[in-house]
Amino acid sequence: MAEQTIINMVNEVFIDSFEIPADKLVPEANIFNDLGLDSLDIVDLVVALQKKFAVAIRDDERVRTIRTLGDIYNFIQLIKTEGNK
Repeated sequence: MAEQTIINMVNEVFIDSFEIPADKLVPEANIFNDLGLDSLDIVDLVVALQKKFAVAIRDDERVRTIRTLGDIYNFIQLIKTEGNK
């Protein structure tokens, strides 16, 4: 899956699910501090991303290291690449 496609799809989740303006969706944006998500929102985010990308995220320990939007882009790219092996 192309990197720009992943970025666009992740950004759609933030816009549609959390009503975050597109101009705030930059790779260095911190999910908590800059985008205003809380721990309950993270559950909704994981569910939305799993549906959008047809992947299992919840059981992956690497998800705990995600802090920025760029981390999400990279994580999705990684698991999509692993799924294609």
